[in-house]
Amino acid sequence: MLGFLSTVAWGVLLASTGHAAALPALQTRAVTPLSSVDLSALAPFTRFAGAAYCGLDTITAWSCTACKSISGFKPTLVGGDGNAIQQYFVGHWADQKAVVVAHEGTDPTQFLSDLTDVNLFTKSLDTTLFPGVSSSVQVHGGFADEHAKTAPAILAEVKSLLSSTGYTNVFLIGHSLGGALAELDALFVTLNLPSSVHVKGVTYGTPRVGNPAWATLFDSKVADFKRVNNEDDPIPIVPGRGLGFQHPHGEIHILGAGDAVSCPGDDDATDAQCTIFSVPNVFESNLVNHLGPYEGIYVGTIFC
Repeated sequence: MLGFLSTVAWGVLLASTGHAAALPALQTRAVTPLSSVDLSALAPFTRFAGAAYCGLDTITAWSCTACKSISGFKPTLVGGDGNAIQQYFVGHWADQKAVVVAHEGTDPTQFLSDLTDVNLFTKSLDTTLFPGVSSSVQVHGGFADEHAKTAPAILAEVKSLLSSTGYTNVFLIGHSLGGALAELDALFVTLNLPSSVHVKGVTYGTPRVGNPAWATLFDSKVADFKRVNNEDDPIPIVPGRGLGFQHPHGEIHILGAGDAVSCPGDDDATDAQCTIFSVPNVFESNLVNHLGPYEGIYVGTIFC
């Protein structure tokens, strides 16, 4: 997360320029308030995102604080070290008949992870991982490199679990850098699994992952996607749109306890209740909001 402070500085610079105006006009539709039922349904996904920060031994035993709040889940692959490779886990969730993949986010104590965050170069996706994707689709180079470290092992485990359980749902989850990895995962597994498998992504406090071509492709392939932003968290506004980055669809903006809206289009900058409008730059943000509460749930290593 500390590494993102350097990235945020770019966001401040770009917010004061006219570069963003050169991007295509954003789609405008009214925001939709989320019901209490909708908000409650997000809680297990928030817990999964939180569990990814905890010790590998407690994840393996499914005994961490967040783990205990989710019944019917069994991890089958746990990896990473929180430094060179972000922690992650894969398993099957009987209650929802789904395979779940979750990634750890940025930890300020892990400097190497922070360096991944501030690496702003973009690159085309590796077509061995993302078959058939045009080179015009560009993503954050550091995120792509981090994703590639675990993608083959995760896909193999997901395929094995789908085969052994008979499930047809795959959920990709993460917070912060873990959210960026989960976003990449959502398209990755969609392109590498049969169309009969339903792919759902839920991310929290996620930075922008790729360019407008990325957002367009993602929107066309991953229909069931939610990226949850909490109040005045600055991380979702970086890297800046002036650098050529754009979020895909799916924004849910938490305005306060029991109050959240679903924002239309990609990177909604016109509705006052959505993130870009309410957090125009980091000087009008609150980094503490990055950790929560996401409807009463905090996410991060210190909450394990």
